[in-house]
Amino acid sequence: MSDTTTSEQQSTATASSTSTTVSTTSPTSSFINTKTLATLVVVVAITVALFTPLRNTLSKTFVKPAIRTMSTTTSPALKITKRPWSARGHADHDWLYTYHTFSFASYYDPRHESFGPLRVINEDRVKAGTGFGTHGHAEFLIFSYIVNGTLEHKDSLGNLENLKRGEVQFTSAGTGIRHSEYNRNKDEEVHFLQIWAKPNKRGLTPHYETKKFTDEQKADKLVRIMEYTDRLGDRKDATDPIGLQADLSMDASILSPGKKVTHEIVAEGTRKIFLQVVMSKRAQPKEGGGKIKVGDVTLGEGDGAYIDNVSGPGKIEVESVGDKAAEFLLFDMGPDDA
Repeated sequence: MSDTTTSEQQSTATASSTSTTVSTTSPTSSFINTKTLATLVVVVAITVALFTPLRNTLSKTFVKPAIRTMSTTTSPALKITKRPWSARGHADHDWLYTYHTFSFASYYDPRHESFGPLRVINEDRVKAGTGFGTHGHAEFLIFSYIVNGTLEHKDSLGNLENLKRGEVQFTSAGTGIRHSEYNRNKDEEVHFLQIWAKPNKRGLTPHYETKKFTDEQKADKLVRIMEYTDRLGDRKDATDPIGLQADLSMDASILSPGKKVTHEIVAEGTRKIFLQVVMSKRAQPKEGGGKIKVGDVTLGEGDGAYIDNVSGPGKIEVESVGDKAAEFLLFDMGPDDA
């Protein structure tokens, strides 16, 4: 194109020079040059008119992907890492059949030691007539979510309770507490989730309390079971969650097939979410069973999921995609270990 331009410039220069020399003796040559120039102007105008729509179309075509890329960069997608039920730590002590989400007792995996303030999620089944004998704890926040059966709790604070389905017992071990967890039933096992979290303060006064959250309350809804005391404030109604000294909330739901629930991120800024689906039997069903979906990840009974790149304010939607109701727990927590 540069050769053509140079040639045209040279031709124009020659014509101009000729025009200047000949104009006094040849009016016809001047008229021809003027007509040629006018024709060129028309051709250029037509070319510009035809090129403009094409340029706009091309502009729109190539700009859109750039906008999508920018949007993706400024609003990163959730990072969801599945924790399959069978990949958890597992032990069968005859009296205790258990799965460990995080490193616990003889099970150790450096990839799964904690998540935010969460330190333990054990799914325990205790055989009839057996249990955890009296033992001590300090500093940890410990709560038990009863799935089936009856669990007897007895501690050094003088508490003695029999906990059944829907009940949650909470112990803030603080400076130290001793307790036992026992299945006094002679016929059936007790199935519960034992959860430990690290408090944001050490040296707390030992504390114990229980609350009940029914299946009806949790049916197709998220019910707040535990809540950070800084967010809970002075609320102490029977339907209010249990307060704990960690930037952690725990919701529970029993979600019917095809139903959805939406979790509102509890605080602004960077957060972490952990999901845990409760098992109905000792192993995940090979087909069917309770299943939930978050993002593009499907979780069956016993599966868990680490969710990073969470930011509040925001929402996370959970859908039940199995052929039976899925019972699950949702933890919303600050990003750092306590």
